[in-house]
Amino acid sequence: MLYRLQNKSGLRLACCAALTFFIICLILNLHRYWSFYASFDQGLFNQLFWNSIHGNLFESSLSSSLSSNVVHAQQAPEVFYRHLGQHFNPIFLLWMPIYAVFPYNETLIILQVLFVTLAGLVLYALARHYLQPMLAAMITISFYCTATVNAPTLANFHDISVAPLLLFAVLFAMEKQKWWLFFLSAILLLAVRQDVGISLFGIGLYMLCSRRFPRMGILVCLLSFGYILLVTQFIMPQFSADVGRRMIMERFGQFATSGEASTLSLIWNILTNPIRLLEELFRSFPSKMGYIAVHSLALGLVPILSSTTWTSASFPLLYLFLQRARNALTISIRYAMPVVPGIFYGAIIWWSTRQYLYKQPKIRRFWRICIILSLLVSIFSNQNSVFYFLIPDSINPLVYTSIPEQWNHIHQFQPLLKQIPATASVSTTTELIPQLSNRREIVRLPEIELINDARQTVKVEYIIADVWRRHKYQVALKGKRQALQDFFKLIDDLTNNQQYGIIGFADGVILLQLSTPSNPQAIKDWLSFRG
Repeated sequence: MLYRLQNKSGLRLACCAALTFFIICLILNLHRYWSFYASFDQGLFNQLFWNSIHGNLFESSLSSSLSSNVVHAQQAPEVFYRHLGQHFNPIFLLWMPIYAVFPYNETLIILQVLFVTLAGLVLYALARHYLQPMLAAMITISFYCTATVNAPTLANFHDISVAPLLLFAVLFAMEKQKWWLFFLSAILLLAVRQDVGISLFGIGLYMLCSRRFPRMGILVCLLSFGYILLVTQFIMPQFSADVGRRMIMERFGQFATSGEASTLSLIWNILTNPIRLLEELFRSFPSKMGYIAVHSLALGLVPILSSTTWTSASFPLLYLFLQRARNALTISIRYAMPVVPGIFYGAIIWWSTRQYLYKQPKIRRFWRICIILSLLVSIFSNQNSVFYFLIPDSINPLVYTSIPEQWNHIHQFQPLLKQIPATASVSTTTELIPQLSNRREIVRLPEIELINDARQTVKVEYIIADVWRRHKYQVALKGKRQALQDFFKLIDDLTNNQQYGIIGFADGVILLQLSTPSNPQAIKDWLSFRG
């Protein structure tokens, strides 16, 4: 009877944590989008889904603007560019019917929060395989309070948001030895994105090294490694050359011997240059240890003590530690999520032989303090500007935007957005991209050209830019100051040669139209704003 009560209490606590997480994250993320603090990737994926349900599968002009042809060869973005050349995400086909019924940015935001919420519940089921109900519930609460979980959830929609759910499902199926569920989850996981297979390889390595399922572990390692090679060597290059010219070079170019590299050549260069491997592994070593500490903080740093953590999470961590990209170890973006399941699984295994420690008040108190600290890290780092209304962007000088101020700004410029036809091509600043991304032709300023479906390079019909935020931030951020001056010059060039006319201006947002005379009042308001 007591066991049943404890079991119900643990499940109830885990479900309450999941519901709380879902409601809070959904409100914060929707508010972030509605208040125009969502940014480029939100628009990119929304346009990808919008194009797909209109018969142009996985195509995106916004994704094209990140391609090697644009970044390196200075070509114009293509509206028919297929995103699969940068990241292979066939799992999106499962979400597209939902998006077809509700073709909005909000649909993607809800799906992202839902995936992460469900991941916590599967984690609870996994923890219950080893742990008593209340301890399993605490593991679940720690998951929702971990900065490397909630920060990427409170971000633009991204392709890795479903990865923790499927990785926990793989681990749960392994523990229950339900191999049909194991391989179904593994196949879906591989479909998330080409590099997420590295996390599956880590699970296979654990199965092998722990000697629990050695044959199955070898099979999983071969499956994941073979899939990564198949996709990156043969499938993705069919869509574009970006995986070799941009994706690998930007992150692992230090191991390359030329301006382009394949997955196989990269692996060979790493294995045959052990000194360089060790140099990269221990470069910025304190920050890498800090990264692991942030992952482990909400769990009371227990995963650091678990050998299972260092096995199951070894390869996703190694994948990040060897990268030269600046954002590789940023806790607020999607790259942190594939590491999370290995960290939490290591904590579960560690606690499985030490459950008696949880009865000690000092241990429970320390754990709660760590959870609170992890939440504070999430809030006060203000990742993805989701707490822009609480945390100033600068203290000295003070740069802060309140909710009433931001919504008043939105209210004033929204009529300008409505002037842009739904079928028109447009170039805009980052913060306006998501709301304008339900269209075929859109690029980010300073791009004003694109290659249309007729394979012709054309100028966009409309340019709209929110200069208000850059103007406000320039007093504190030098980068914003330079960006503002560059934008002023761009507008001068476009209007002086009469390519575009200024047809509207409201509260720091300017609207231009191709081959159209300027509106005298709009020009007057614009010049007054510039000072």
